[in-house]
Amino acid sequence: MAKPSKAIEKEPVDMVHQNAFLMETIRKEQQHQKLYTEFKINPFKKLHVIPDKPTARKTQEEDEADPAFQDIIRKALSEPSKKYTRPMTEAQEIGWIYTPLIVSDRSDRRLNFPRQTCEITKYMEAAWSLKEQSGKL
Repeated sequence: MAKPSKAIEKEPVDMVHQNAFLMETIRKEQQHQKLYTEFKINPFKKLHVIPDKPTARKTQEEDEADPAFQDIIRKALSEPSKKYTRPMTEAQEIGWIYTPLIVSDRSDRRLNFPRQTCEITKYMEAAWSLKEQSGKL
């Protein structure tokens, strides 16, 4: 059988080495960080507006917003057929042209089947509404 190897004893880490390790880690993090100074709201994401307190008074400056920003938000929230001239995806192609190809005539009995009721349907509808009102569902 093989003899077990001797356990390597670790020296306790002193404060100087610990501080050097921390400084090296911070220096590497700062090399790869990028500082952002301009912030913009994503126009493609829905905003959740929190209203002001009812007792707070607004000034005239707060009521006026940037018209260019409002235009960007309005365009982002509009439907795809108003944003683009043609469909961007295959799923958009299905409902892109939503005008009917033929005008439907409601008086034509060949294509129009309005809802009709008979005596049995009227009886069961009355029975069902009584059952709902009594709460025996």
